[in-house]
Amino acid sequence: MNNRVYVISGPTAVGKSLVAFYLAKRIKGEIVNCDSVQLYKYMDVGSAKPAEEVMRKIRHHLYSIVEPDYSMTVATYQKLAFAVIDDILSRGKTPIICGGTGLYLNSVLYNMDFAGSRGRSDRRAELERMAEQNGNDYMHQFLAALDPESAARIHPNNTRKIVRAIEAYEEGDGIGSMSELKLNPRYDFRFFALTMDREWLYERINRRVLKLIDNGLVEEVSGLLKRGYSASTPAMKAIGYKEMIPCIKGVYDLDTAVDEISKNTRHYAKRQLTWLRRYDFVNWIEIHKGETVGGIVDRILQAAD
Repeated sequence: MNNRVYVISGPTAVGKSLVAFYLAKRIKGEIVNCDSVQLYKYMDVGSAKPAEEVMRKIRHHLYSIVEPDYSMTVATYQKLAFAVIDDILSRGKTPIICGGTGLYLNSVLYNMDFAGSRGRSDRRAELERMAEQNGNDYMHQFLAALDPESAARIHPNNTRKIVRAIEAYEEGDGIGSMSELKLNPRYDFRFFALTMDREWLYERINRRVLKLIDNGLVEEVSGLLKRGYSASTPAMKAIGYKEMIPCIKGVYDLDTAVDEISKNTRHYAKRQLTWLRRYDFVNWIEIHKGETVGGIVDRILQAAD
């Protein structure tokens, strides 16, 4: 059985979903989500989820599968992704993993056995003792030195999550330990990262944030709040949602919310690029102004052979 799997990654707003869609049309592919926010229901606008008409033309998997208050783990994502990938391959189609959530990418690309990591109770106890002796701020700074992205996501007072994040990093989920991980042997990966001129990317991010507002981001976040979700809900900590909540509650105006979303999205794109540079087997595809999506797909297919 053919076991080739394409991976289309890159920073936010670079055009991953569109490229994956046209690639799927060319190679009888199906798309597998690797974006942590697009997993959630009711979060279509802010996560820039592919449009329904796009999903009707090409099969998309792992989009809108869990409620916003569900705490998705890397281990659970890995299990779901493997099941979907194997199903696609069994039907003679080609899986195309699309997204830029680094830990989720790692769980598929590398040979990571989460079941075998459950027994590290000694290290967990050690970390918990460190927290008792040194306090929350110390532990949060400790995590930030290892994994800044996780630290930015976790509140400094949430000791339990800080300890779990340090554990996850030390068990091979962190960007610093990629060189020690072994590539997953069950699939033949063709891994591509899209990139473009930094200023052009930032312009695209700024324009996309305005488009999200036009497409109903304020209404979407208001609807989530009415459903009973709040700023403490895991999915609502995502960029675009966490900045809009204070706006809806009257803490600041819409222009400030737009500025905050744009700024945080630019910072996130920069972190994504830093993460992707850690992979030594990634094929970089630099997109140029005026280039067609078909031309980008041509380059991907030429590099894949």
